[in-house]
Amino acid sequence: MTKSRRSFFLSAAVAASLLGAGAAWAQANVLRIVPHSNLAILDPIWTTAYMSRNHGYMIYDTLFGTDAEAKVKPQMVETWTESPDKRLWTFKLRKGLEFHDGKPVTGEDVIASLQRWGKRDAMGSALMQFVLRMDSPTPDTFRIFLNEANGFMLEALGKPSSNVPFIMPKRIAETDAFKQIEEHIGSGPFIFRKDEFKPGDKAVYVKNPRYVPRSEPPSGTTGGKHVYVDRVEWNLALRDAQAQVSALKKGEVDIIEALPFDFYDAVKSDPTLQVPSYATRGLQYIARFNHLHKPFDNAKVRQAALAALTQEPFLKAQVGVKALYRPCASMFICGTPYGSTAGSDIQFKSNMKKAQDLLKASGYDGTPIVLMKPTDLASIQKLPDVGAQLLRQAGFKVDLQAMDWQTLVGRRAKKDPPDKGGWHMFMTAWQTFDVWSPISNPMMDTRGDKSGWFGWALDDKMQAIRNEFMRATDEATKKKLADQLHARAFEIGTHAPLGEYDQPMAATKNISGWFVTNGNIYWNLKKSAPN
Repeated sequence: MTKSRRSFFLSAAVAASLLGAGAAWAQANVLRIVPHSNLAILDPIWTTAYMSRNHGYMIYDTLFGTDAEAKVKPQMVETWTESPDKRLWTFKLRKGLEFHDGKPVTGEDVIASLQRWGKRDAMGSALMQFVLRMDSPTPDTFRIFLNEANGFMLEALGKPSSNVPFIMPKRIAETDAFKQIEEHIGSGPFIFRKDEFKPGDKAVYVKNPRYVPRSEPPSGTTGGKHVYVDRVEWNLALRDAQAQVSALKKGEVDIIEALPFDFYDAVKSDPTLQVPSYATRGLQYIARFNHLHKPFDNAKVRQAALAALTQEPFLKAQVGVKALYRPCASMFICGTPYGSTAGSDIQFKSNMKKAQDLLKASGYDGTPIVLMKPTDLASIQKLPDVGAQLLRQAGFKVDLQAMDWQTLVGRRAKKDPPDKGGWHMFMTAWQTFDVWSPISNPMMDTRGDKSGWFGWALDDKMQAIRNEFMRATDEATKKKLADQLHARAFEIGTHAPLGEYDQPMAATKNISGWFVTNGNIYWNLKKSAPN
């Protein structure tokens, strides 16, 4: 071989090596995630769906957050004061806040965002009952004037899960709260690539180079939101559980957001993979009744359903891994400050014979129960099958209707009669911080069709207790009122708690930077280049 030919092949080899290194480096700057569901709704205020909430955390920021110890801490806010009579709150925004379109975040943006959120969210709606007015005396300041003091201002502004009070530009936040926004511009650590978004295929986010993180370490939804990758890709098409795990093992994806329970043991024992610890509290399964239409407009029928829906069958079928689930008689999550069991005997000290007797005494007329079943959400898709079986044993007729999760999310917002496209019942899961408080728990909002969450329970007695809880400032009084509210919720059958569980996540070994989030948050993560 001539010297010139040797030089050519050497140069080609070096070039190939450099290209390979470049490709590896490029992949190290792309975080590839299989989220728990498809992303179809991009408005995190319009819906409580966690996919929309997760999308919101990628591109928006919040005034306050809640850390891993359930403490509220400032995020977009720098300083704040409270008047001696607790009726005037003044907040100053921190420097460097800028929307993705280059415009600064102002107090007027904040006010418009809070007003829209307050029309959809249970806790936001509760807060707005106390708000006399809001104003922005300077661009970096906003004030909230209350007609009377309450004990949950910061808890509301730092609400960490659905619906989160994300801050949007004023022109977007002024969109009717009952219509979806059409622009998706925030001030958060990632920028949404609308031009690359394909529902059912992929969603893409790129690093926001102008985002200024806080200096504190990340914890929950608080602290510094540092981004160490250039691009995050959500693979929305990969819905088969076996295919997800196979792709993870091959290094085709980096993270499975909700590892199917059937694969938990196999992934945990695989030396090339990890099951990161990212949450200190789990989730709660629930079944929600539609209170607007018969037969669930009848509290006695709802009580019969409650008696039939014992938790253990749901947990065994859906989770299966004993270490990952636990029955719990509290609608407010066991082990939390308001983890009451008052009134729960109707479900926890019942049996199928009791359910059958209650149903016969209720006057149930045989109306088929339209029970919606998601086909593409592995974490809950077995629940409706168990529910249908138990309800049928109790004497209900059940029409189990299968659909994808995003269709279910859209349909559950409809108030039409079940035989005209509506529904009677669906099942879902809530994270602890969504339901542990009588104010944040959407099922405790019993203002009928004026309430913000699907199911539309109506009960003046519950609403009176909840209103009293909002005004309480000492913990002993709050606990007493929480017990009363809890007992009343079981008495009228707002919904059925179906047990608690931990949702495992899976990732390749080259992903690091995990911190306690109690959710699906992707700042702070680092991805090293493959070996």
